Amino acid sequence: MRVLITGAAGFLGSHLAERFLAEGHEVVGLDNFITGSPENIAQLLASEGFSFYRYDVTEFIYLAGELDGVLHFASPASPIDYLKLPIQTLKVGSLGTHKALGLAKDKGARFLLASSSEVYGDPTIHPQPESYWGNVNPVGPRGVYDEAKRFAEALTMAYHRYHGVDTRIVRIFNTFGPRMRQHDGRVVSNFIVQALHGEPLTIYGDGSQTRSFCYVDDLIEGIYRLFNADHSDPVNIGNPAEFTITQLAELVLELTGGTGGLEYRPLPEDDPKVRQPEIAVARELLGWEPKIELRQGLQKTIDYFSGIVKGGASC
Repeated sequence: MRVLITGAAGFLGSHLAERFLAEGHEVVGLDNFITGSPENIAQLLASEGFSFYRYDVTEFIYLAGELDGVLHFASPASPIDYLKLPIQTLKVGSLGTHKALGLAKDKGARFLLASSSEVYGDPTIHPQPESYWGNVNPVGPRGVYDEAKRFAEALTMAYHRYHGVDTRIVRIFNTFGPRMRQHDGRVVSNFIVQALHGEPLTIYGDGSQTRSFCYVDDLIEGIYRLFNADHSDPVNIGNPAEFTITQLAELVLELTGGTGGLEYRPLPEDDPKVRQPEIAVARELLGWEPKIELRQGLQKTIDYFSGIVKGGASC
């Protein structure tokens, strides 16, 4: 196949591009580097099947030749990014999704939208099945990301129903692993980098809020299977093992030998109290479930960040 991946220089986009290349497919990557990094695709540029264009996907996308798939992963994806870039986040979720869907329609290509567990907001149903409509504050600070993804899902289904585009929607839950940025505001990378610097780990709220953490290799496997499956409705991909933020912090301190302890700060507005995927659909449809436990995945991620911190590099 020949596929196009938007956000290809991001954390997930670069891993996804790597997977498609490993399967023998040709990959065209797009990214404007607002939150993506050239370092994430440096090793891919040597691959014969990979080409890359620096481009803003909110503009009209032209690509010569046949295309079998469009995978739309472009978007700021961490709170620190989408709170700093609210307009860009809304634009890539709306205009960017529209342009990517238009390309898929024109090429007769399959389209996969990278949506998010954020469509569930601060959930009142736990764990969250795909049938849950969510509890989102549309005018709160997190709404720029939550509503961008909800609109993107609606637009994707409209193209599926009205234009007959072959679509997939993946709802991604908290994911971690190599190629995360040091200071992107996500809890796993925050804790690891703080611990490696001997700093206290910053916990917002009392630490009792929960998250479910999926290692990136497991997530990419699920997404790849979904792209090749016959299913147009949204599918949760995430690890259903649920941990409190305090449990995560204590495990990071144990694995890193961190001595900075914990530091508590006020909880941000609309921060979800719980987050756990119901993955029955993924198990039945894709034969997928995560294999890498939190401790193992954290050690791999700590090893990655250790090399960066010791080398004095930034990412």
